[in-house]
Amino acid sequence: MTTDGATPEGSRDGGGETADADDATDGTNSQDDFEEYADLGATTENAMDIAETSMDRVRRLVPDETLADRIRQKSVHATGDPEFQHLVRFTGADDDEPVRAGARAVLDEQPIVTDITMVKSGITGRGHDCPVRKAIGNGAELAAETGMTRTAASVLELDREGVYDGAIAVVGNAPTAALALADCIEDGTRPAVVVATPVGFVKAAESRQRLREVAAEYGVPAITNVGRRGGSGLAAGLTNELVHVASDVREGEVDL
Repeated sequence: MTTDGATPEGSRDGGGETADADDATDGTNSQDDFEEYADLGATTENAMDIAETSMDRVRRLVPDETLADRIRQKSVHATGDPEFQHLVRFTGADDDEPVRAGARAVLDEQPIVTDITMVKSGITGRGHDCPVRKAIGNGAELAAETGMTRTAASVLELDREGVYDGAIAVVGNAPTAALALADCIEDGTRPAVVVATPVGFVKAAESRQRLREVAAEYGVPAITNVGRRGGSGLAAGLTNELVHVASDVREGEVDL
């Protein structure tokens, strides 16, 4: 089912200001600590302090009890808005199901497929061995022939190749990509999980609503949001949290 109730949330990663990932470390922090904030690029002592302080503040605003809370926390961290936790929606048997499905897909090294380059660039390179690819750049002929957007054509082209089945499907920018992905699911494609936060004033909220409805009908776990807001950074951040959950499963800290 798709849950629409406002629920509180918490977070998992570091915050605001970060240091470059290739900064030299002074050895005062453990490698495990560095890995926890790897997607933020925090590796120096000062950057780690900033990251940890940011997340402590997020956890005071959002509960830290369930896997879904971790996604809600991440949404607050990514947007800088405590109210965003109430805009996140989970499609599944319960709110945790999309997080479990995403973590399992990471552990199984399934592909992470984004709509555009910016989302792909935001996916952490640590904590997983999943191939990461973008849809944009495919389907140029289909776009030219039909007049549909390049992102929609890209999604349809990759779907023809079977790329989305079993994958972590991420849409952070283009509403038409979300609509195309919904059509693919309706036609039989089954991603492991969908993370969709396309942003904008035209079709963004509607595309996420359609995706939720189709995902619920066909049993595809999904993480989306309501309203106009969203974007590439949010989509990448939520996907990175799925990677962090998978890492915690490996370490025996989380039982799916």
